[in-house]
Amino acid sequence: MSAPRGLPDKAAIKKFITEATGTVGRREIARAFGIKGAARVELRAILKELADEGVIGRGRGKRYDTAGALPPVAVLRISKVDDDAVLYAVPMAGGDAKDDAGDDAAPPPLIIVQTETRDAAALGIGDRILARLQPKGAGYVASIIRVLPKGPDRVIGVYTELPGRGARIKPTDRRQKSDYFVEPGRNGGARKGDLVVADVLIGRRQGLAEARVVEVLGDMEDRRAISLIAIYSNDIPDVFPAEALAEAEAAQPVAMTSGGIREDLRHLPLITVDGADARDFDDAIWAAPDDDPGNKGGWQIIVAIADVAHYVTFGGTLDREARRRGNSVYFPDRVVPMLPEALSNNLCSLRPDEDRPVLAVTMRLDANGLRLEHKFHRAMIRSAARVIYEDLQAAHDGAPNAQTGPLLDTVIEPLYGAWGALMRARKKRQPLDLDLPEMKVTLGEDGRIADIRPRERLDAHQVIEEFMIEANVAAAETLEAQKMPCVYRVHDQPDREKLLGLRDFLSSLGLSYSLGERPRPELFNRILAKAKGTDHWEAVNQSILRSQSQARYDPVNIGHFGLSRARYAHFTSPIRRYADLLVHRALIRGGGFGAGGLNDRETENLAATAEHISTTERRAMVAERDANDRYMAAFMAEQTGAEFIARINGVHRAGLFLTLADTGADGLLPMRYLHDDYYQVDEAQNALIGERSGTRYRLGDSIPVRLVEVNTLTGGLIFELTTTSVETSEGARGGPRLGKPRADAVRRGKAGKHGKRRGRRRS
Repeated sequence: MSAPRGLPDKAAIKKFITEATGTVGRREIARAFGIKGAARVELRAILKELADEGVIGRGRGKRYDTAGALPPVAVLRISKVDDDAVLYAVPMAGGDAKDDAGDDAAPPPLIIVQTETRDAAALGIGDRILARLQPKGAGYVASIIRVLPKGPDRVIGVYTELPGRGARIKPTDRRQKSDYFVEPGRNGGARKGDLVVADVLIGRRQGLAEARVVEVLGDMEDRRAISLIAIYSNDIPDVFPAEALAEAEAAQPVAMTSGGIREDLRHLPLITVDGADARDFDDAIWAAPDDDPGNKGGWQIIVAIADVAHYVTFGGTLDREARRRGNSVYFPDRVVPMLPEALSNNLCSLRPDEDRPVLAVTMRLDANGLRLEHKFHRAMIRSAARVIYEDLQAAHDGAPNAQTGPLLDTVIEPLYGAWGALMRARKKRQPLDLDLPEMKVTLGEDGRIADIRPRERLDAHQVIEEFMIEANVAAAETLEAQKMPCVYRVHDQPDREKLLGLRDFLSSLGLSYSLGERPRPELFNRILAKAKGTDHWEAVNQSILRSQSQARYDPVNIGHFGLSRARYAHFTSPIRRYADLLVHRALIRGGGFGAGGLNDRETENLAATAEHISTTERRAMVAERDANDRYMAAFMAEQTGAEFIARINGVHRAGLFLTLADTGADGLLPMRYLHDDYYQVDEAQNALIGERSGTRYRLGDSIPVRLVEVNTLTGGLIFELTTTSVETSEGARGGPRLGKPRADAVRRGKAGKHGKRRGRRRS
């Protein structure tokens, strides 16, 4: 249709609408082109044609805008925060924001959020805002009207179809109590029983929030879907950009050149010591008696760490992706690595009999483990062997095998000798000495739990930990002496409010703790020593742990309370922690070790980076715990109705939080099952106390329970008491197990602390 005489053509009308600020109405268009009388009817027909052709878009109230344009006010979700703290957003589907147009729709426009307001400072990825949009270039600038209450904008759940009631998504998050309704055509091809990811839409239907399926993860019956729930629920990046993979694949081995910056340590028999299932070997160690006659009984040790900074340089695609991830995340069935396998399992892995570049520290200790001097250097090593913890310990205990036998006198015994010195220094330093068991979940070929047992704690684990701790301290001291920026691993002393609660609880057990003394780890160790061998042992460990501050990364050093160290920095795992990579770069720059040093722009953003990687670490911890809970629930589903001995690990007005003695499975005994009395929470005693009977259920008590409900979708376990008498509550500690959950799968072992590998130890 051509424009009638006296009317502008379609191109002119489109140009006017495109250049206008916001939407425009027919009256404004008519006024702009001087259209009057009957010609306005013709204008309406032209506008309808343009809208039907998709050239312009229809807004509310018979107004028009550019096709694909966003309305002047929209609901946005923060999707990215860059290195300069600039916020980027995407429009939410439904409500005030423009709905998505399907799989073939153009990518969302670039929206930059103005950050001058106070509200913007607290925003992070996933937060939602109501904003006023102003077109700018090819995108928009958003001015915050208000920050919307926090709520899910994405849901992970199981897709199902109910006859006569439509399609639903049942969330995997136990905090989300309601299902989500899915309209026809918005199921993304999902079938009944599929695990799906869906966007939550603004608006409600049939009393339920609406959602649209955006990704089908697989069949919920496949046990390997459990870790996918944890990955997607916690927004853990698990797919590397193609550019990052290409950059990793293009990396080449480092050659030893004469006259270069690298020292040649290939003649020394350094070894790696790891768990049997480890695939990346990022640290190697060596020890020998000090040959200085003035240091009788002293030791020389070397800790060599993969030179990841050689391959992952600031500003590259690999670096940006590693920073975004922050750390590797470990699940029973998979690892979400910080770096692609081409680096983590190959060029940056200190594999035996292969030349590998490292950043190493050589340290001299006296006979009591006091470090006399240390020196960092960029070097080349050739690992003599890859030894697992159990074999290292067996060799030291007098049962070497074919691999460890030839290494026993020259390599292994010196390691234990140097460790003995370090332990003498540790005993004098008195770091916090908590004893907290950790259960290890092992899966079979079918993805089901094959074994659950406490992680075994060997002297071999402590050998490696003490070497690594000493290297980390040396790194922090070196950077401080060089006045170089450093991302410290800091651990503040406990908060006074938490100590007040701890004092009251300990008092209820007959243990004293004086708030008049400055908090020191050794004071807590004395309490632990008094509780050793008593019924309160586990409760005291848990209570002291909960009184502690959370460790974090920070460019401002306040020391590490738990380790009793004035300065501490993570240096020993740059394959799986971005913090360690930053420390390597700082050491390279401070030591003048060539390319790959800390960049000035990195230094400017160090505080933001430290906060970000502290957040990604907490995210990983939550995801790992979520996955273990769901695997455990799937395992325990076969035990519904069985009776167990459980330890109370938390007291709340909702009921008692429990941990089973044999499997370490966590669950809840709801208050509704304590129906013999009315129970009140006594925070001072960490106990539920019956008003009429005086019955107490206290933190650390062991009680007999029956498993009555298992929710494999959320990982929730519900228990009830098999008896509610105070005698049972007090006397059941350490009593015999009443149930027997698959004795072939559950093994008993020595409960121990976190191991070094797999990101488990987070000091």
